Amino acid sequence: MEENEKIERFYGTARLEDYTRFVDEVTSKDTKSHSFFKENLDIVKEKGVQPSRLLCAAVGLAGEVGEFNEIIKKILYQGKELNEDTILHMKRELGDVMWYVAQGCMALNTTIDEIIDMNEEKLKERFPDGFNKQSSENRKEGDV
Repeated sequence: MEENEKIERFYGTARLEDYTRFVDEVTSKDTKSHSFFKENLDIVKEKGVQPSRLLCAAVGLAGEVGEFNEIIKKILYQGKELNEDTILHMKRELGDVMWYVAQGCMALNTTIDEIIDMNEEKLKERFPDGFNKQSSENRKEGDV
C-alpha cells in the first residue's frame, strides 16, 4: 500500500467517499431537486400555509431545542452548576423555543391555544387513566 493510500485510509477519505456515494444513491431524486422543492413550496402556499414561516419555525426549533439540551447536557454530564443563572439561561432558551412555536402557529394560521387544546385532547385519549408505559409504547392506529 502506498503512503498516500495509507494516509487516506487513516483519515477515512476512502470510507467517506464510499459512504457519500451510498448516501447519494439512497436519496430520492426529488430530495435532490431544487425545482421539486420550489414546486412544493408553491403547493404548501396554495394550501394556506406560509412556507417561509414554516421553514423558519422548523429550523429555528431545532436550533433552540439544541441550545436548551446543551445546557442540560453540561449540567448532567459535565458538572455545570445548576444555579439561578443556569435556570435563567434555560428559561431564556425556552422563550426562544416559544418564539419559533409562535412562528409555526402563524405559518399554519392557528393559535397556541388551539395547539394546546389539540395536544390535551390527544393525550387524554392516549392516556385516559394517566400515563402508562403500555399506552406509550403501543399506540393505536392514527395516534400521532
